[in-house]
Amino acid sequence: MTELFTFSPDELTAIRLSLRVGFWAMLGSLPFGVAVALLLARGRFWGRSLLNVIVHLPLVMPPVVTGYLLLLLFGRRGPLGRLLEDGLGIVIAFRWTGAALAGAVMGFPLLVRAIRLSVDAVDRRLEAAAGTLGASPLWVFLTVTLPLLLPGVVAGMILAFARSLGEFGATITFVSNIPGETQTIPTAIYMLTQQPSGEIGALRLTLVSIAISVVTLLAAEIMAERAARRRIGL
Repeated sequence: MTELFTFSPDELTAIRLSLRVGFWAMLGSLPFGVAVALLLARGRFWGRSLLNVIVHLPLVMPPVVTGYLLLLLFGRRGPLGRLLEDGLGIVIAFRWTGAALAGAVMGFPLLVRAIRLSVDAVDRRLEAAAGTLGASPLWVFLTVTLPLLLPGVVAGMILAFARSLGEFGATITFVSNIPGETQTIPTAIYMLTQQPSGEIGALRLTLVSIAISVVTLLAAEIMAERAARRRIGL
């Protein structure tokens, strides 16, 4: 029984790396998620439906396909990867930053959807009232719109974080499974299941993954309930 709670250094490294990847994936995609959600909710332009499809593609495409596309774009021979390496000296493929990028892409649809639902629930009359009092559009967004969006933004962040933690197919395709560099909890579990004596380690990481997922989903549910109460004025 004690073996079940005795983590190896590699397992602890995978857990820490997963949390690091999930955090930066969530934080890096947040400003883009807010902008795209506002654009989809309130924008009226040609190609809006196409943008909506592109945003949600990672939900329906096989994760391996997403990872391969990232490799084509951000690999050292890819157009964006070569540009980043030559111009800024940044290498993403087969680095933990690439794992964060893969997690951000896979969690982006959930982030956008949660924020967009909050945008749809905002009473536009409150924004209009602030505008008639002389507030600039930016000030209205910062003081009226953004606070009303906050529950949805937080819920979307939590969902994106949880999704990036559980990402496997895109991650292993784009950045491989390098211990200490790109090996997250899912890829570590996969590796342990291939080893004759890896069952206990795989079970340990599975329990950790379940615990993190339950906590994040409960947090997202709480935020959703608060948002619903705010909409009905409770």
